[in-house]
Amino acid sequence: MSNYLVTGAAGFIGARTSQILLEQGHTVTGIDNLNDAYDPRMKEYRLRKLETTPGFTFVRADISDREAMLGPRSLLNGQSFDGVINLAARAGVRYSVEDPWVFIDSNVTGTLNMLEICRQSGNCKFILASTSSIYGANPPYPTPETASSSEVLQPYAASKKGAEVLAHSYHHLYGIDTTVLRFFTVYGPAGRPDLALFRFVQWILEGRSVRINGDGTQSRGFTYIDDIARGIIAALKPLGHEIINLGGHEVITINGLVTLIEDITGKQAIVEHGPPNPADMFTNWADVSKARDLLGWTPEYDMRRGTEKLVEWYLQERDWAKDVLTP
Repeated sequence: MSNYLVTGAAGFIGARTSQILLEQGHTVTGIDNLNDAYDPRMKEYRLRKLETTPGFTFVRADISDREAMLGPRSLLNGQSFDGVINLAARAGVRYSVEDPWVFIDSNVTGTLNMLEICRQSGNCKFILASTSSIYGANPPYPTPETASSSEVLQPYAASKKGAEVLAHSYHHLYGIDTTVLRFFTVYGPAGRPDLALFRFVQWILEGRSVRINGDGTQSRGFTYIDDIARGIIAALKPLGHEIINLGGHEVITINGLVTLIEDITGKQAIVEHGPPNPADMFTNWADVSKARDLLGWTPEYDMRRGTEKLVEWYLQERDWAKDVLTP
């Protein structure tokens, strides 16, 4: 069994990936600074579940803190790892316009620190979480990894581009096996409350207005959390240096998403349309043939089944989930 460092371990993707690794018998050191980028009750909920699992150690820290990560009094106590799965990030295209500095700190400086930990661990495997936002406004659809990533639309995507380039430089200089995974709109139980799926489920079930930017014809390639976590774990094998799309195989408009949740919950949405947000992409849709060929990865959850799982979770946790802040 292997020893992994998972950053963003209390985050949506990090928590589920850590849980699966622990179930497989690996040990996991999880790092998270438990920031308030969204309602911290979500991170606390995920972390409580992880901390009851044997083999998990938690370190509360910011990966952009060089001294805490790499200094003589490092919180990691000089451990060596078989792999570093860097899922910690400031995410959100809109928020990055308001405060781009925090995105550079977490997504670029934090990635550099994690690459250094990889190097000090004997060039262990490095996985970087990146984003479909990196493809900009007018990529081909479905979008392959060869599409241009040089015309990003927001500081968030720009920070991820910087992290990707850093990963390649460490592969070139030190031979570190680096895999960049570009995620396409992840959803599922205990998901991020600042994204559409969680918000729409909460708003519809609680009889609140569903706020949509624009006319709702914009679309996304949504991907269920377990499919993403399986892809991350599959990418732990040696690959050299690769950039691989994960997700986005099933595209639905925002209006269609509201209709789907109405059908699953039996509740009618109260929809309010506002102006479109210039930081938003109109659509995304991944070409995942590379993931299939290199990782043997194919998504198992269609949109209805995944949304049913989210609704089921929400109803089980409704006592507190109904009060989670959904900006």
